[in-house]
Formats: sequence, structure tokens, C-alpha cells
Amino acid sequence: MTLQTSTRPWYSTLTRRGRLRTKFLLSLLLVSASLTCSTLLLVRHRVQLQVREQIRDALQSSVVTFQDLQELREGTLDQSAALVANQPSLAALMSSRNKHTIENESPEWWKKLRATNDLFALADSSGRLMTVQSLAPGFTEPEAQRLVDESLKNGNMRDWWFGSGHLFQVSMWPIYFGDPASGTQFGVLVLGYEISDQAAAHIARVAASQVAFRYGSNVVVTTLKPAQRDELARLDFWQSSDAGSRPVDIELGGERFLATFANLAPGSSPGVGLIVLQSYDQATAFVRSLNRWLLGLGLTAIVAGSLLVFLISDTFTRPLANLVGGVHALERGDFDYPLEAHGNDEVSDLTQSFDRMRHTLQSAQEELLQSERLATIGRMASTISHDLRHSLTTILAYAEFLSEGTLRESRRVEYYQEIRKAVDQMTDQIQALLEFSRSKTVYRPVSANIAEVIEHAVHAVKASPEFNGIQVVTSFEGSTEGQFDCGSMERVFHNLVLNACEAVPPDSGRIEVSTRQTDEGLEVRVADNGAGIPEEIRDRVFQPFVTAGKDNGIGLGLAVVQKIVQDHGGQVGVESTGGNGTILRITLPASPNVSGVAR
Repeated sequence: MTLQTSTRPWYSTLTRRGRLRTKFLLSLLLVSASLTCSTLLLVRHRVQLQVREQIRDALQSSVVTFQDLQELREGTLDQSAALVANQPSLAALMSSRNKHTIENESPEWWKKLRATNDLFALADSSGRLMTVQSLAPGFTEPEAQRLVDESLKNGNMRDWWFGSGHLFQVSMWPIYFGDPASGTQFGVLVLGYEISDQAAAHIARVAASQVAFRYGSNVVVTTLKPAQRDELARLDFWQSSDAGSRPVDIELGGERFLATFANLAPGSSPGVGLIVLQSYDQATAFVRSLNRWLLGLGLTAIVAGSLLVFLISDTFTRPLANLVGGVHALERGDFDYPLEAHGNDEVSDLTQSFDRMRHTLQSAQEELLQSERLATIGRMASTISHDLRHSLTTILAYAEFLSEGTLRESRRVEYYQEIRKAVDQMTDQIQALLEFSRSKTVYRPVSANIAEVIEHAVHAVKASPEFNGIQVVTSFEGSTEGQFDCGSMERVFHNLVLNACEAVPPDSGRIEVSTRQTDEGLEVRVADNGAGIPEEIRDRVFQPFVTAGKDNGIGLGLAVVQKIVQDHGGQVGVESTGGNGTILRITLPASPNVSGVAR
């Protein structure tokens, strides 16, 4: 036979085994959940794509907006620097070429310019710094001198300065005495404004985005959180990016952003740039809210639909459930289970038909039990009457012999022993009937050795003269201790050894009784070399009044054995039988739960 493994999907298996109501509810749940999840995923995907496109457009617009603002600020800064540099009083001040004089006069100029500028510096025509005034704390004169030298060396009149942690956009304008075309240059004016936190916040509001300014590998100022700023400083995506480049996905502090980079000083080294970031998580917050609403609506639809299907299916499945209950009750032998049949539908017709079938089956069963009872009584009466008549005939015959007065004493003892043997047979038969007929036998289990019980039973059987030529061998492997009723278990092994002795040849018979410990408990085997159990009774050998090939006995020996073993929580069965002999196996649990135990 080829075993086939089922390949049914789990849903098919579950619905095939479940009740109708469960099938309805599960089907609706799966369909509703599938549709809801599919709709949710599709809407979420489409909205995320739309939001991403909107963020990209917003980033590009932010960059363009900043660039326009930057051009406007640069123009304003240049105009302011040109206007101040052309002031005759400033040219007269620079014509002194005296650093001390210029430093003393510079505060007056700074008062006029600080309202619109964050940096003011004057240098002579050779580039030597005469004075510097700044709103940025910590911005020193040596740092300003270095930046002036770099700008003049590179010829950048519009430049970005970074020093002492401050980033400035500056405009440098020459100071002439007279007409710039023919006059003499006395120095250079530097005006600038700082890219400060306030400036970054203003730009962020204008661009409607998060911004960060970098100088080389340094993130100078940003509107991001401190932890996000540190992570941004470790990224290098702007090294291959230019203004208007494709936005990139980055994650800062567990928050996802789309970012783009605008180079503010092309060709300069180190570079200066603006990073514009749009929070993808914030932009998709409404998507998550929409997901929750859709999920809530989906769950509400599933619950409402399940409740509706439950109410509808209950109308159809309740009569079927009642009918199934009646079938299960009938399986247990309960013919009085109440059945409800309302209406004229198919289920009601089926319920009524089942009720009629149940009554018919009950009547037929009662008739069958009565017939079986009478047949059993007749079979028992026939068996008992035959065996008792045989024993009574023996008793009567030998009693008549004993009535003769001329008998020798030896002959009288022999007749007495035959009468005694016949009486013992009758007593055993009656005792077997009594034990089998008891519905509940009282056992008294004690801690005992099964080996001793087996030896007693073997000795009792071997006491019969007709079994002197039969060899009975016992072997015990492992522990033979257990909890059982010694008297009843001795009767079990007495019956088994007696049956084996009656089944083997009287002159060459061999019986082996062995025990061993297994995972199931204590196992006892009784093996003989007889002709085996006849074919016609092998399937019924443990049933009462089943016997074959014996002159004496009513067929209750093995039935009594099975009853005692099962009452001790064990099992008995035929392991093998045939022309080479029979092996009966008894398994007793390690800790038997003995029924009918006297406490």
C-alpha cells in the first residue's frame, strides 16, 4: 500500500474539518481581510508615490527659491558695499594709512552698517587688515586676515568666509581716491552677513524645508536636531551632487528624509553648499492616519459582516447542529436526545427521518439484545449442563462403587479421590462463572514480586499428575516488583499455564514463562509448543464460552484472565499462534490504576 501525503492547503483543510458556521465566518473573514489589505496596500503605495513626487517638486522649488533669494541678497550686499566704498569720508580715512587711526574711526562706521550687515572690515591696498568688526562671537582679527589674503589671492570679490565656526557671505569692494578709472586705490572694504541659526531658520521658512549649510566637510549651521546634525556630517552624498540634482533618500535619527544639494560656490575648494531636506515621515503622516482609518473601517466591516453572517448562518446551522448532537448522542447509545424539527425545509425532513430511524434502530437493538441474551443463556446452560452432568455422572458412579461393602481400602481411597476431583472441577466452573458475572471485583493491590506469583501458579498446575511429563521453564529479566492483587494475578497465570499444559503434547510439551521490563511496564510472555489456537476461534479466544478441543472447561478461562488484567490497567493478547505453538503476552503498567480497589 502506498501512503499519500495530503497536499491540501491549510485553508481547505480547516474549512473541510470545521463546522458550517465556522466555514461561513472564516470565508467572510478571509475575503474581507484580503480585500481590505489589498485596498490598503494599493492606496498606501499610490499615495506614497504621489507624496514622493510632491516632495521632489518641493525640494526643487526650495532650491530655486533659495537661489533667487541668494541672488537678491548678493546684489543688495554688492550695492551696499559699493555705496559705502564710494563715500569720500571713508576714502579720506583710508588715505591716512594709519592702523590706529582707522581702528579708532571704524566703530562709527560699524554703528551705521551693523543694522544690515554682520561683518565689516577694512584692509589697505596691500591687503593688510586695518580693522574688523563682527556680530559673530569669537571671530578674531588673525582669522579675518587669513580670509582676506585668500580672497585677494583668488581674486574673489564675492566670496564665502569660514572661520571660528562662523560662515559669512562677503562682498569685497575697492576704495579709491577720485575716479576709479584714474584714481588711487587706498584699500578694500569688506561687508558680509553671517549664515547664523536665525538666518537658517528664515531660509527654512521661506523654502518650507529643513536646511543645512556646509563648508567642506563641516556642517556649519542647520535647522535639524543635534543628533541628526551629527549623522548628516558623516554623510558625503553632496560630493557628487550639484544644484538641481536628483533627490536622495537618507535617514537621520530614525527619521527619513529626501535631500538635495545646491553648490553655492562652484569651482571653489573647499566647497560651500546648501542642503535642503524634506521629512518623508512628516509628509506621510497623513498617509499613516489614512491607513489607520482604512484599517479601522476594514475591521469594522469585518466585524459587522461576521456578525451578520453569524446571525444568518445560525438560522441555517442551528437545526443541523441539533441533528449532529442527536447523531453523537446515538453514537453513545442515547436514544432520548431531544430533536427539534420546525418548518418544512430539507433539514426538518432530515431531522424527522432521523428521529424515525432512531426509534426503529432502538426497537431493533432491543430485539437483538433480547435474542443475544437468550442465545447466551442457552449457550451457557448447554455448556454448564454438559460439564456438570459429566462431573455428576462421575460422582454418581464412584459413589455407587463406594457403597459396596467388599471394597479394599486402596480401592476406596482411589474412588474417593476421583469423586473429590470431580467436585473440584465443578467448584472451579462455578467460581469462574461467579468471577465473570461480577460487574465490579474488589482487588487489594500490594507491593509484591510477580516472579513469586508465577512460581506459585506453576507449582499448583504441576501438582496434577497428568502434567508430570510437561516441562515448565520460568525466566525473569530485570525487576519483577509491582503493585497488584496477588490472588487475582495468581489466578491469571494459573489459567494461562493450565491452558498451555492442556494444549501441548503430554510427553514432549514445553512451556516458557518469561518477564522483562519495557517502556510500557512489566511484560509477561507465556509460550508453548502446542498445535496453536484453532483458526475458527482465534478472533474470539477471549470471549466467554469459547472453547475448542477440550474435554473439560466452559470457555471462561481466558475471559477471566482478560477481565483481571484490564482491571489492573494492563493488556493481554495473542502475540503469535500456529503449528509451532502459541505466545500470549501480558503487559502490566509500572504504576497500575487498578479499578475496584479496596481502600
